Amino acid sequence: MSRLKVGIVTKEWPPAIYGGAGVHVLQLTQALRSINGVDVDVHCFGGKRDDAFGYETPTQFVSANPAVQALVTDLEIATNLGNVDLVHSHTWYANMAGHVAAMQYSIPHIVSAHSLEPLRPWKAEQLGGGYAISSWAEKTAYEAASAIIAVSDGMRADVLKSYPNVDPNKVVTIRNGVDTSKFAPNHDATVPLKYGVTGRYAIFVGRITRQKGLAHLLRAWKQVPAEYGLVLAAGSPDEEGIGKEVADLIAELQKTRSNIWWIKDMLAHDELTAMLTAADLFICPSVYEPLGIVNLEAMGCETAVLGSRVGGIPEVIADKQTGELVDYTDDAAKFENALTESITRLMSQPELLAAYGSAGRVRAMTEFGWDAVAAATVALYRRVIA
Repeated sequence: MSRLKVGIVTKEWPPAIYGGAGVHVLQLTQALRSINGVDVDVHCFGGKRDDAFGYETPTQFVSANPAVQALVTDLEIATNLGNVDLVHSHTWYANMAGHVAAMQYSIPHIVSAHSLEPLRPWKAEQLGGGYAISSWAEKTAYEAASAIIAVSDGMRADVLKSYPNVDPNKVVTIRNGVDTSKFAPNHDATVPLKYGVTGRYAIFVGRITRQKGLAHLLRAWKQVPAEYGLVLAAGSPDEEGIGKEVADLIAELQKTRSNIWWIKDMLAHDELTAMLTAADLFICPSVYEPLGIVNLEAMGCETAVLGSRVGGIPEVIADKQTGELVDYTDDAAKFENALTESITRLMSQPELLAAYGSAGRVRAMTEFGWDAVAAATVALYRRVIA
């Protein structure tokens, strides 16, 4: 079989990884490079580096809208993709590089759907008029792509609903994976103590964005018994409004509770796994989530998971086996009351949580390995080239 050269285009690449899409790109790339006959070049935002082709925003656009900055960076990347057999882009930030390269060099362009702009209207707060640009870029790339990888069946359905002009035959589900050798139980008790964390606690890990539902969790926590602690490993607010809302809600809780801990800086990997392992419960209260790789990471650390029943989360959390699901509704009070009830009930049953955690690690190991994800991805690459 002939060698295959792939150009991966991504906004996020180490050390600038701040979300699930970046984790996905890094781990997928590592798994692809382990397959005989596959060569992978990574083209990323963020300037020159040794482990990838890095691109700075052209100086004349440094004051432009972030969406415009992404487009001009994409054009520069596209000019350097003439030596690959196909290009694979991740998120709207990178989609236009793949789209332009596909036209310029007559090569297939594959898109991975990690999220969809039509389902994230709050991004208008972050991007302003750039939201119209990001929406156009994503729609254009999706409709022209040779194939679209959906990271869950829920995401596949969302793609077809959001972009009815897309041929359903070219939208393929290949779920995210998790490296269970890296996300494994880590019983280093010094890490919680470093951050002043004592006693039993639940944990949230994620960016401060409306998508992640953190404000809902904080309002729900007001009615959770005070004996249970909450660790918030949360930083990088998408925009000032949600950042202030979350900060105010945390401050309000901390006025009456000493066991609410906010870790604003990104945890080092070993610290993250130790905090996840020591937690009784991981909470993912997202209002929109294509898959939710953070749930897999918690499961790898043998921690029970409580997630909202949205997007691909139900494809990760086996309800009543590896954790539980809460129905999401636009009625904020109803959703928050359901979170309060589930958190309180689960935290009162440590033996059940331990059983969920054990089953979760088994599920992560057997059903979400990166080797299988990479093999399915390469099979798709070869189909679109044939």
